[in-house]
Amino acid sequence: MKNNKYVQLGLCAVAVNLALGTSSAFAQEEENIEKIRVTGSMIKRTDMEGPSPITSIDASEIANTGVTDLIGLFAKMPISGQGTFSTQGNSSDDTANGGSSVSLRGLGADSTLILVNGRRVSVSPFAKGIDTAFVDINNIPISAIKRVEILKDGASATYGSDAIAGVINVILKDDFEGVEVSAKYGDTADGGGEEQNVSLVWGSQSDRASHTFILDYFDREEILYGDRDYSRSANQAALRPNDPDAVDFRSSSGIPGTIALRADPTNRIIDTFGNDTCPPADRDPANALCRYDYAPVMTMFPDSERFSFNYMGKYEIAHDLQAFVELNGQNSKSIIRGAGSPSFNELFMDGDNPNHPFADMPSHPFYQQDLTMRRRTVDIGNREKRVDTDYYRTILGLEGELGAWNWEAAYSYIKSESVERGADGFPNSRRTQEAIDSGLWNPFEPSANSQAALDFIETQTTRVGKSTNKSFDVVFSGPLMQMGSGDLMLAVGGEYREEKISDNPDDQFLRGEVFGTEATQANGQRDSTSVFAELAIPVLDELEVQLAVRHEDYSDFGTTTDPKVSFLWTPLDNLSVRGSYGTAFRAPSLHQIGLGRTDESPNLVDTVRCSAVGLACDPMEYTAVFEGNPDLGPEESTSYNFGFIYEITDDLDFSLDYYSYDIENIITSDTQFVFSTFGTDPSVVQRIPTGISGDPGEVVRIFDSFQNLGDLETSGLDLDVGYLLKTGAGDFRFGYVMNYVLKYEEFRPNATGGKRLFLQEGEFEQPELRYTLSADWMMDVWSAAVALNYIGEFDGSADAGFGDKTVDSFVTVDATLNFTGIENTTLTLGATNLFNEEPPYSHHDFFGYVNTVHSGQGRFVYAKASYKF
Repeated sequence: MKNNKYVQLGLCAVAVNLALGTSSAFAQEEENIEKIRVTGSMIKRTDMEGPSPITSIDASEIANTGVTDLIGLFAKMPISGQGTFSTQGNSSDDTANGGSSVSLRGLGADSTLILVNGRRVSVSPFAKGIDTAFVDINNIPISAIKRVEILKDGASATYGSDAIAGVINVILKDDFEGVEVSAKYGDTADGGGEEQNVSLVWGSQSDRASHTFILDYFDREEILYGDRDYSRSANQAALRPNDPDAVDFRSSSGIPGTIALRADPTNRIIDTFGNDTCPPADRDPANALCRYDYAPVMTMFPDSERFSFNYMGKYEIAHDLQAFVELNGQNSKSIIRGAGSPSFNELFMDGDNPNHPFADMPSHPFYQQDLTMRRRTVDIGNREKRVDTDYYRTILGLEGELGAWNWEAAYSYIKSESVERGADGFPNSRRTQEAIDSGLWNPFEPSANSQAALDFIETQTTRVGKSTNKSFDVVFSGPLMQMGSGDLMLAVGGEYREEKISDNPDDQFLRGEVFGTEATQANGQRDSTSVFAELAIPVLDELEVQLAVRHEDYSDFGTTTDPKVSFLWTPLDNLSVRGSYGTAFRAPSLHQIGLGRTDESPNLVDTVRCSAVGLACDPMEYTAVFEGNPDLGPEESTSYNFGFIYEITDDLDFSLDYYSYDIENIITSDTQFVFSTFGTDPSVVQRIPTGISGDPGEVVRIFDSFQNLGDLETSGLDLDVGYLLKTGAGDFRFGYVMNYVLKYEEFRPNATGGKRLFLQEGEFEQPELRYTLSADWMMDVWSAAVALNYIGEFDGSADAGFGDKTVDSFVTVDATLNFTGIENTTLTLGATNLFNEEPPYSHHDFFGYVNTVHSGQGRFVYAKASYKF
């Protein structure tokens, strides 16, 4: 198949030559109007308007939002749904610390294609949630962005894999002239999160060349859950005494902890023996547990530091031949904190150990019994992870003209390398057990242990990841023939791409010797070859039809062909109707195919045991062992979009679009389904027999993998209204952007081989309504902007037992004020979440809000100054 890539690319070149020959008779005199390639099309146009629904946000609009990084922008946008994630909530258990990405329509970050200047970017070497491959948009500094274009329908016919939900194309500045220095400082109202940002932009333009350089430095102080009143304790029941349903989420693994019999860990007592005892406030006698409040020291937002450079260059070799270069790079560092590592019955103490807590108590039931324990190793320190990432992107290309045709060819090389180090608070379980056996370390008397003992059990961990993307692409576009209403435009091209990822923890992880954290191991590579074509047909003066098709050949799962048809009809000067229909796909990620054995710690319900023995069916933390699945197939999608744009007056316009997606063979895992369906199969669920009649036994681990087992249907409305009001007191521009989800239904298999409804609109993390209401004002040297951001209510978490609750809507207000009255200078004062609204309460987890949907940053006030010379 690798030899076929050259044949396929060669066929593209033949097609172009034939097209050029055919169109030579229709070549017209060169126009001075610059043609651009709009996101969603390979055909260069003279305007931005096309058949597909596109939202474009320029640098000034981004600045008015007050955001400091790109994820801050997308987190506010109504089109961003569940699966959009920032660094918020990074913890010592996270597998993608420091990364951020966007999920359009709530279809997943791996179903949203991220482009930079129309070309792909390599994925992060560290997957989110062990399997979600994503492009880390933290690699793109705000200062380098010229505009962002968002294509809001499927686009695999144009771009290939991952474009199921749509495309985000980040266009970088390439035409700057002069020098501009900017500095920004901001801080939160409630502590933590202080930010500094400095950028330098330099550019020059000449008749034959242009150069743009951008340097950017960003630093953000960490925010801990302990910095916010509503999350300062994992004991939400104590924080909210008037709510009888609030839960105490403190860990069952405390210090010095809980003592249990090794033969029967359910037979346990709180450690109240000896000099070191469980603090009275942490004792839970009803469940015989010593609790621990981990929330105050856990990261809400990590400490982040990023330094990036960008260069965009063009050089005219000849009148019809131009070379271009793009160089981007960034070093980013993050620090993530968590409470001391918890141990859940992994460690043991023999009955004759010299440190046995009941060695002198022959009448105690645990006398000379082998023991285990729930215990937190706070004595070696709280956990701290440090992530250091280097990102590089190089594009070398040529573009030119052949008669009336344009062509472009480029080679891309993108690399991302990450090192994650467990710097503090991580115990090595093998050495810890040796220290217990030898008497060097006494788990039941922390204050009696020497520094030498603590140094012996503590370790530092290392995880190294690398992701590369190499590609060569070529595209030709131009008029194929003259029709009655204009030129029939054609674009044809091809692309060859090689991708590789590696994510390798150190030997301690591979041997299972590190507890209290999670790490993945994944290695994979693939190459793909694609050919594509696109036609823009001027059927009538008022009607354009666009046809596109792309054929992809992958080295690891086969081929796929995806077509798309779209139209733009303009029956009136002020009214346009548009629509599209197409198929799309997402190739299984290299993480999902090449994942090595990885331990996860999901909260699950042992329905098999609680039904058999009559125990309470409460969610508990279990160990689930995941591995990749090399037999995965692609996800497949059918989507269509229909809408219109109506300019009511010169000052008032709006657009309304209806969208629908039907996705099959979703790659996912459903550990609860596996647990409940195969709970008595020892090859799937490993248990320890208790000897009690009818009791299947306590769970040791659950084995799971990724499968093509889900389907999803979603539809909704996008509304965008704009109004300009000119007055003697300045110009006012009002806007309203809304996304309303009409339907969101995700299906999973049931025990009989059929389907069950797994998730739908309005349920947990799935608000039906999001909108932004904005107003901008400009007069002389002053301008201001204010925006109201609304996220609708949704049901509480049914998995956590709170499906009958409601997570309220969340409204925040952002505001900026700009002054340009000093020559070459712009001064800005602004705030996000101006009124310091707390995120709405959710019962489901210790932090008291839904950190995948709402932000805990609070009010952030900033000042910015820019000087251009």
